[in-house]
Amino acid sequence: MKVSIDIDCTPDEARTFLGLPDVKPMQDALMLQLQKRLEANIQAMDPETMLKTWLPASIQGFEQFQKLIWSQMTTAMGGNKDPKK
Repeated sequence: MKVSIDIDCTPDEARTFLGLPDVKPMQDALMLQLQKRLEANIQAMDPETMLKTWLPASIQGFEQFQKLIWSQMTTAMGGNKDPKK
């Protein structure tokens, strides 16, 4: 036997029916605090510092990847075995 029930309600109605709390006011307050902190930090940083803070691992990873590719290419082409020279 198969029974299917379709319920047409909004998320607010479903939350109220299931007895779940409304967390929207808390989310709004937290997002406002987060926005204020981000704005204060962004105003205190210059673009170069911001990039170093947010992207250090990806930039270093890209540089290491570049060095690896170049060393593999020079080795494959029979060039200098030491990529630092």
